[in-house]
Amino acid sequence: MKVIVAPDSFKGSLTALEAAEAMAAGISEYDETIQTVLLPAADGGEGTMRSLVGATKGKEVPFVVQDPLGRNVEASFGVLGDGETCAIEIAEASGLMLLEETERNPLITSTYGTGELIRHALDAGFRKFVIGLGGSATNDAGTGMLQALGMKFLDKEGKELHPGGGSLTELYEIDCSHFDPRIQESHFLIACDVENPFVGPVGASAVFGPQKGATPEMVEHLDQNLTKFANVVEEQTGISLHEKTGAGAAGGAGGAFQAFFPAEMRQGIEVVLQAISFHEQTKDADLIITGEGKTDSQTLSGKTPFGIAKVAQEVGKPVILISGALDEKSRDDLNSIFTELHAISDETISTDDSMKNAFHYLRQKTNQVLKKYVR
Repeated sequence: MKVIVAPDSFKGSLTALEAAEAMAAGISEYDETIQTVLLPAADGGEGTMRSLVGATKGKEVPFVVQDPLGRNVEASFGVLGDGETCAIEIAEASGLMLLEETERNPLITSTYGTGELIRHALDAGFRKFVIGLGGSATNDAGTGMLQALGMKFLDKEGKELHPGGGSLTELYEIDCSHFDPRIQESHFLIACDVENPFVGPVGASAVFGPQKGATPEMVEHLDQNLTKFANVVEEQTGISLHEKTGAGAAGGAGGAFQAFFPAEMRQGIEVVLQAISFHEQTKDADLIITGEGKTDSQTLSGKTPFGIAKVAQEVGKPVILISGALDEKSRDDLNSIFTELHAISDETISTDDSMKNAFHYLRQKTNQVLKKYVR
């Protein structure tokens, strides 16, 4: 019997790899002769790089780069098991998780560190990239990233702008003459579930600015600044980012990739499943098990378990969901795509307890579920 375990992270409790290891331990306790394949997955958000590295038996390569406020921080890019693909997620160097709540300020936070990671990867010889755009602390239209790669953003006097989305008010010209030429020799596959445009009432600043520390006044200011940036980009390149789908991802970094990189944007889970050769692994599988911290109707909007279930349906394989918690009101909708639904939290195990002892309970639940399923 071959079982694929492909969970997402259980946020606040387990990484995707740790969740996969807990599931595998539960399967082994039931029958150690079962072939268990660990394919920890993600949907393009935080943890995507490590999921890809873990699933493909790759490695992480650390560097000291700038965090969103320009301080030194250790961040890594991932090398997938094929030795050719480099995985970078914006949260690693430019993420909200790197800041205290009182430090959040999208007027000054920058994606420079992400650009440094890309530059280090280019120096190492990589030309094939997977980029995850979830979890950024920034609203700088990706200008910091572009600056780290040689681009200059100038005011009317020809002076370079300060880091952050707040300085884009003064943007007059974009100097691309020193933009790293290796970018055009590369291919960037962008894992992104955000469809928001660059600017406007559902753009980067309005929708995501507040969680990054923006007040209502700052949101308006930032949106005007991104509009200024988009206007200059269109003047110089002919590319209009204003209404472009996905351009608002990661505080406008999605737009930077669309305007200046040989990039292809796709749904996050599709990118991840392609990178870990998930379709190939399912061909001779007897069962697929997935899961996440909490499952509800939002799961059906393209989160990891939904992507796993879609593939399982395509190849005619049963797929069991084991999550930390399950919204019972969503059960009927979820039943349409999963063979079975299970949750750790119930009348005997509280949510708090299940999170504190997540590995133990997930291993235990997987063991119980498999016993019943095989019978």
